[in-house]
Amino acid sequence: MRCAVFYAYPTEPDGTSLQGDHLFKGLKLAGEKAFPCHYRESIQKKFYLRHMNIDVSFGVGFWGNVEEVVRHPQKYGVPAVPWFNADGWVANYQEEFDKLELMFTTSEWVKQTYKRDGVNVNKIVPMHIGIDTDLFMPTNNTNANSAIRKMCNVNDDEQMILTVGGDVTSKGAQEMMRALALANKEFKNWKYVCKSWPSDCASEWREKEEKLAEDLGIRDKVVFMDDEFSQEFMADLVNACDIYAAPSRLEGYGMIQVEAMACGKPVISINKMGPGETIIHNKTGFLAKVAREVKLESEWVYPHMGFDEKKVVKFDSPKTFAYRADVDELKEYALKLMQDKELRERMGQAGRKHSVDNLDYRHIGRKIRDITKQRLKLD
Repeated sequence: MRCAVFYAYPTEPDGTSLQGDHLFKGLKLAGEKAFPCHYRESIQKKFYLRHMNIDVSFGVGFWGNVEEVVRHPQKYGVPAVPWFNADGWVANYQEEFDKLELMFTTSEWVKQTYKRDGVNVNKIVPMHIGIDTDLFMPTNNTNANSAIRKMCNVNDDEQMILTVGGDVTSKGAQEMMRALALANKEFKNWKYVCKSWPSDCASEWREKEEKLAEDLGIRDKVVFMDDEFSQEFMADLVNACDIYAAPSRLEGYGMIQVEAMACGKPVISINKMGPGETIIHNKTGFLAKVAREVKLESEWVYPHMGFDEKKVVKFDSPKTFAYRADVDELKEYALKLMQDKELRERMGQAGRKHSVDNLDYRHIGRKIRDITKQRLKLD
């Protein structure tokens, strides 16, 4: 099978680009001839589609990328197979999706979002994103872990809870701060490290996050970091923590939660969306129940989404766009893990095994290859 893989390439340090890169590498290791290329229109992309006898093109992104990864390959007679997230809702291109022979989503929850918003999901296959379990693995490097913890202002005897995201509020950091403030009444030897990427979005949330920490009386226990890290250093950072926490507000998959499991770390998250499918409650981590849903009655759409103009779309009924995890349950789970080293180790070992057996990019690449060949009847 000769395939093109369209994503943000060369690889960028974000989940969608890494998703595409892991797919490209997984297909290549599975014995397929794969060509990586940025999804935007370019001479390279035209060359692959026009001259390289491509059997199928895979496109990574969300529904707003239909023009680049579905329509463009189809103009050259190349079947398109998107592997999409939803980003909260599906505002457009329902007819385009209904015509596809095959489509992957990053989770069953994302598939159900497409269904909710009018897409016929009979040809949609949920497929979790593969991670590199050779890179994200337990290192047990005491010196490196101690050095990183010191840079994060965390003592070796303190429990280090870590949350990472483009911004950390979307990953549930505000809910975790409220939970840790409650836990602090019973257990005080901890630090909460919130690592975000330098961006306008992260900056906008930071003021609110810092004020919340002040109001909760835990500002001296919360460490904020804004920096760009390579995947290699991200693995080092995760290895330095004791607990990874991300009870996300909106999460079509949750790549870093899975990478944390691969590093042998117990994970605290929310029993919904992608994390509810990848984290095994009471075995590889804890999943807090949903405390409330955030519903909207309308939303803005824009020309880059395939609309003629910027406008507000009103829904027939309110749509759920985000969730909030139960703070009391988060507190209980944080206390259990912070106070029980044996539990942390047992969950970490189970998480490592689960991620290697089910969520390694090589395993996912083979699954995507096999399903694609079967559905598209390719040799």
